Amino acid sequence: MVNTDYLYLTTTGHKTGNPHEIEIWYVHHEDCYYLVAEHRENAHWVQNIRANSKIAFRLGDTTFNGIGSMPSDMELITTVKTKMEDKYNWSGGLVVQLCAE
Repeated sequence: MVNTDYLYLTTTGHKTGNPHEIEIWYVHHEDCYYLVAEHRENAHWVQNIRANSKIAFRLGDTTFNGIGSMPSDMELITTVKTKMEDKYNWSGGLVVQLCAE
């Protein structure tokens, strides 16, 4: 795992079809990476993942292709939010899962 505060997520615009990159806090858990969308479903990158789950994300110099989703397992969500609190002292929002293919 790369020791960095930020992950760079690229989604495909749900209206434009153009790539859209954001810099965002993340945590790693088991085999996936997790983000928290402060604006929940209103975040454009969340809307992009809902429309097209194929994503790319970069940690340091390593880029991964994968799938983004919104987990519904409450135990997993609680674990991710706890890790976000421990790392950034913040966890308010919708949990989003990124898994490399």
